[in-house]
Amino acid sequence: MSLSEELSRLDELHRKGSLSDDEYRRAKERSLGQGVAGVSAVNAFRRSRTDNWIAGVCGGLARSTGVDTWVWRVAMTLLLLLGGTGAVLYILLWIFAPSE
Repeated sequence: MSLSEELSRLDELHRKGSLSDDEYRRAKERSLGQGVAGVSAVNAFRRSRTDNWIAGVCGGLARSTGVDTWVWRVAMTLLLLLGGTGAVLYILLWIFAPSE
């Protein structure tokens, strides 16, 4: 269910009287908080200063996702060998992701 559908459903329940004002407010905050969590995770991504070989991109990805750094390094290398997308992705993250 998309966010707009969920909010419409909550509004409908509130208008019918199935949800009190307080319940409606809490449910709406909970729904809106789910969408913001993904945005805040992206905004919280930082390149690592300690776990780096070149620019710390893989170290930052490892910290953000909980996957070991070597897995990200292997993935970037494979993407580099398979058409060069790993290099493009790495350079873009190097440029746009701030250092911690």
